[in-house]
Amino acid sequence: MSVEAMARPDGETGGISVKDADGNLRPLDWARVARVVGEAVAGIEDTSPGPVLAETGRAIYDGITTGELALAQIMAARTLVEQEPNYSYVSARLLLDKLRGEALTYLADAPRQAGQREMATEYPEYFRRYLARAIELELADPELARFDLDRITAALAPERDLDFTFLGLQTLYDRYFLHHEGNRFELPQAFFMRVAMGVALREDERESRAIEFYELLSTFHFMASTPTLFNAGTTRAQLSSCFLTTVDDNLDSIFQAYRNNALLAKYSGGLGNDWTPVRGLGAHIKGTNGTSQGVVPFLKIANDTAVAVNQGGKRKGAACAYLETWHIDLEEFLDLRKNTGDDRRRTHDMNTANWVPDEFLRRVEADAHWTLFSPDETPDLHDLYGNAFAERYRAYEAAADAGEIKVFRRLRAVELWRRMLTMLFETGHPWITFKDPCNLRSPQRHTGVVHSSNLCTEITLNTSTDEVAVCNLGSVNLAKHVTGAGLDTARLERTVTTAVRMLDNVIDINFYTIPEARRSNLRHRPVGLGLMGYQDALFELGIPVSSPDAVSFADLSMEHLSYHAIAASVSLAAERGRYETFEGSSWSKGILPLDSIELLAQARHGDGLDVDTSSTLDWDTLREKVRTTGMRNSNVMAIAPTATISNICGVAQSIEPLFQNLYVKSNMSGDFTVINPHLVRTLKDRGLWDEAMVADLKYYDGSLGEIDRVPDDVKRLYATAFEIEPRWLVDAASRRQKWIDQAQSLNLYLASPSGRKLDELYRHAWHKGLKTTYYLRTRSATHVEKSTLRGTDGKLTAVAPTTVEPDPAPACRIDDPDCEACQ
Repeated sequence: MSVEAMARPDGETGGISVKDADGNLRPLDWARVARVVGEAVAGIEDTSPGPVLAETGRAIYDGITTGELALAQIMAARTLVEQEPNYSYVSARLLLDKLRGEALTYLADAPRQAGQREMATEYPEYFRRYLARAIELELADPELARFDLDRITAALAPERDLDFTFLGLQTLYDRYFLHHEGNRFELPQAFFMRVAMGVALREDERESRAIEFYELLSTFHFMASTPTLFNAGTTRAQLSSCFLTTVDDNLDSIFQAYRNNALLAKYSGGLGNDWTPVRGLGAHIKGTNGTSQGVVPFLKIANDTAVAVNQGGKRKGAACAYLETWHIDLEEFLDLRKNTGDDRRRTHDMNTANWVPDEFLRRVEADAHWTLFSPDETPDLHDLYGNAFAERYRAYEAAADAGEIKVFRRLRAVELWRRMLTMLFETGHPWITFKDPCNLRSPQRHTGVVHSSNLCTEITLNTSTDEVAVCNLGSVNLAKHVTGAGLDTARLERTVTTAVRMLDNVIDINFYTIPEARRSNLRHRPVGLGLMGYQDALFELGIPVSSPDAVSFADLSMEHLSYHAIAASVSLAAERGRYETFEGSSWSKGILPLDSIELLAQARHGDGLDVDTSSTLDWDTLREKVRTTGMRNSNVMAIAPTATISNICGVAQSIEPLFQNLYVKSNMSGDFTVINPHLVRTLKDRGLWDEAMVADLKYYDGSLGEIDRVPDDVKRLYATAFEIEPRWLVDAASRRQKWIDQAQSLNLYLASPSGRKLDELYRHAWHKGLKTTYYLRTRSATHVEKSTLRGTDGKLTAVAPTTVEPDPAPACRIDDPDCEACQ
């Protein structure tokens, strides 16, 4: 029997009517339903139309709408994902069918359906109609119509519409595709081509470059960050990811900061604000002869601004406030995320981070005292780092002892450190970031000071009251650059070279909402090329995260990415010119990221730094090219969280270890069963994949540790984040950091945290030369869904499911493994 001839489970095919968008009833075309499902499973291993059709048949009723019918098919396939991960692709293809109908009907102004086979030939004409309508609606830049559309449409690859997982395509459907009055009319390949054309707008050979960029995006070898995907090729092309600001100690600057935050957040920017210059509680106000309430009340307003301006309604708005460890308001700053106390002095929705100088940690280790100051009395501490900071800080302590400073407080450094770690454990904030490594290893020390990182702690750029730092992000999908034999270095070189060109283009095309951002970006031209799919690459290579081989792979993969990224910027400098402030930079002196480790070692007097400095590539030749030819970009690399774009590509985010092998992910697009396909493939090969294994994975919250029949080597390879000793994550990050001119978003996981473990872990991160850390994640009270169609015993059950609830706040929670505020 053909798929089209398959009847509904009750044996009936008639008697059911479907209501179209105009309210008209027509007989259910079950043959088409079966044909669509058959097309959806075609070529996908271990899937078949029967189970999907059976579940669909149970869900339909007389008078069902066309939208509900499409959803019933999608949900039918989705319920099977936990038994077979490949049904995620089936669900995505069924969603694609729904999207095609929606898009084609909207563009034709009449009901219209087309299968994947028809679209293989219709895509070029569809693209022309789509582009014309998008321009008519003022959603797309009219300049896109001036491309040679014959060349552009000939390059489209409709078959790549089939490469999405359900989570990936649903994310695009809900938040990325162009729409009008609720009607999506942008199909996946049109989306990627629109972005590619938008980034290629100012290229001399823009059709060729657009096709080159499209190839990278549509094959998931590289993915631009969310603002670029949202806005490239549109009439408001704000493509940058991160903005860093410094707030000065006066009301004009403070309220200008609120305005800037709102304008930057409106078009999907993530914010990092340096609040250290603002005077502390009890400081004198000369203009009124009064005393200051400190920085906290101003932070409360910044928090509410982030909530109000939620990135144009597309995703959660988010900001992070940074404060240096010597600020007199630091202890109140530590309490900002507590759920108790005066709510007027709490910021429940804003991230916070400590900006920690080396001198503080030296005193922690020596059990010495520490002094807190108000910046109006110690203004130069803000701009000092390394030995210069330590000397000046001691001079201020002497001045305080002599009665020359009025507002200060002294305490044991270790007591303050313990409180910082306690708040980090209890509230997830403030994060621990390190001021001196960020500055001493910065290639731009000659033009200013790094006063903070960004929302996700991977950007380390200079800020001042005159310049708002901007970074333009994108990530290489490492999973696409490994085989069972190892890292495909030739493919990685090609990808990185094109990706750096794309990121550099963003700077010139970008729509800048404030002049301080435009000035900064055009002068220094920083970009942040990162990576994702690191865990998938390890699975492909059969390397456990908690192993020396994983640390070595982190080193090797980042060395190659760094080498080719720097080389690409050199090539762009030869073609387009050096960035404006190149002279005097570390680059101009032949100091590469690897070389800058020595500057940090000197500042720490040969003690307190344990960093591997080995290399495998010909850095001497590249170093000379950098020095003589120059760089197009002041900064080239930064590893961002990639939570959303890794969902699009169907890989693990960033450099993260596996959170769980089976869990329910909740985000703005809904709830999604996520199961590790690498694990399932391994278990199938060993004859261990069955319903009992699914039930065991649910019962043990996605962990293999307690499942006796799973071999130890499989348990080790697929150990989850909380089963991994976090020092392995720090050691791997240290190896990456030596190659990166900015920083990396590094989450740390502790299953059973204690004061001693936290102290050892974060001091280990400092000794290993890390510039920043991100979330501390501990086990939460929420768990993997215990029942969908089947319970933990594998049998049908009516037990209500429990799932990880979506976060209502505009920033990530400590127990949410997939923060989506940044990318």
